[in-house]
Amino acid sequence: MTDLLTAALEAAQRGWPVFMLGRSKRPVANCDACPPDAHDPATCGHLTCHGFYAATTNPARITRIVAAVPRGQLAVRTGAASGLLVVDVDPAHGGDHSLSDLMAERLVPRTLHVHTGSGGLHLYYRHPGHHIASRPMPGRPGIDIKADGGYVVLPPSIHHRTHRPYQWGQTATDVEMPPPGLLAAFDPPPVQSPRAGLPPTRQGGGISHPSKLLAAHLNAVRNAPEGKRRNTLYGAARGVARLVAAGAIDHADAVNVLTDAGHQAEQSDREIRAAINGGFRDEGIAAA
Repeated sequence: MTDLLTAALEAAQRGWPVFMLGRSKRPVANCDACPPDAHDPATCGHLTCHGFYAATTNPARITRIVAAVPRGQLAVRTGAASGLLVVDVDPAHGGDHSLSDLMAERLVPRTLHVHTGSGGLHLYYRHPGHHIASRPMPGRPGIDIKADGGYVVLPPSIHHRTHRPYQWGQTATDVEMPPPGLLAAFDPPPVQSPRAGLPPTRQGGGISHPSKLLAAHLNAVRNAPEGKRRNTLYGAARGVARLVAAGAIDHADAVNVLTDAGHQAEQSDREIRAAINGGFRDEGIAAA
């Protein structure tokens, strides 16, 4: 615990908000008084609820957080909150080969880095200032981007499966800016305009502008922040189900556009089906 606390306080001195994960590398479960959807996670004052939303640079609060999870893993919130963008290299999924390609293209300059407990690598770069979602790096197997909406484990945490520690690399001590080519590789494909490609709609059930209402529901899903995307998709599904019930949009078209919006919000097929089926069911509409 002493080593974790020392590391946590040193990270806080850098301006990095830290929090504790459980021993399984998962966020600590919310306390009984704090259901997952009780309030905005960013406004919760509990020590360990809502994952990285509990991250802080306050020394007194950090001391209490580490004491509350003494056998957990220390983590830092990435993204604009900490000014960090981390390239996460996972050799088990081909990350070494992808990293070699990035090095050959001079896209990963030497920077502060961590050797992970699973044999991987975390490359620390400065966050560029505009939103970059945490996601797999396009076209680079085994490499993830940890930025806005993400976190990484900090040394000297012990990996839950290998029991090996996370360790700082010795060849670089500064956090460098990522080169423009690396930032370009992070960018996802352009998102379709909310009004583009909408299926045909028609007035019905007192809904005078069904196309605008449909676009608003889909846009809400696409722009939902990390941690609220599943609930937003469910709410949009209920709204679109009401359009189906009013005869303003065909059932199949409704399911298709909701599915597309779910994919753009980086939801899995299983999460998308559950949200759509639940929303339709709760509005009395048969699922797909």
